[in-house]
Amino acid sequence: MNDAQSAGEAAPLELRIEGKTYLSADGTPVEVVRDLQLRLEAGSFGALIGPSGCGKTTILRIAAGLDPDFRGELRRPGSGRLGMVFQEPRLLPWRTVEANIRLALPAHETAADLTELVGILGLGSHLARYPGELSLGLARRVAIARAFAARPDFLLLDEPFVSLDEAVAIRLRNELVALTTRTRVTTLFVTHDLAEAIQLADRLYFLSERPARIILERSLPPPRGARSRDVIAAISDEMRSLLSRLR
Repeated sequence: MNDAQSAGEAAPLELRIEGKTYLSADGTPVEVVRDLQLRLEAGSFGALIGPSGCGKTTILRIAAGLDPDFRGELRRPGSGRLGMVFQEPRLLPWRTVEANIRLALPAHETAADLTELVGILGLGSHLARYPGELSLGLARRVAIARAFAARPDFLLLDEPFVSLDEAVAIRLRNELVALTTRTRVTTLFVTHDLAEAIQLADRLYFLSERPARIILERSLPPPRGARSRDVIAAISDEMRSLLSRLR
């Protein structure tokens, strides 16, 4: 049993998961999350960091409202209008780039001007192409554009830059910083890359092994998205040292 609702625009994301269990293929109960409490202030960018298989994607699905089968409570920011970017771009192959983006526009904005959005993401020359013609990096940009086209007050991203070349990932991270800063959308980002999380986030949430719970939280100094390599390395070393004492 859970209680999920949306609050006013300035409200934070609040997620409490007392327990989340599913049945494995052989019918054995598997506890994925236990006693997790997360609060993310409105307009800020949080990063969930944890080992593979610990339950990061499960937590994101619960936060999105896609998995109501948990014990706890979910309060989403704003009207609850959600933008989501998955690990795979999940574009409709029979629609152009522009049509894929416009699918997410609110009903009363179907003719909205996308110039600024596609300009930030470098998609202006690709709008008439189809997903099958795109590189993975371009397809991921389209997926990000589609999420922002929804005019979300709550954005979820599930390792959107995994398996990309580092040069492409760097550009996409910078574009994500620009978009989230401009729109001030409350953002929760899942990654296993600590340096990436430190570059992008205002607040870090470190997860334990399964069943996942938050074992360490850390607020990061501004400016988000513009921390130097030395600062990122120093924070990384500090976090690893703290985590080694907790595990």
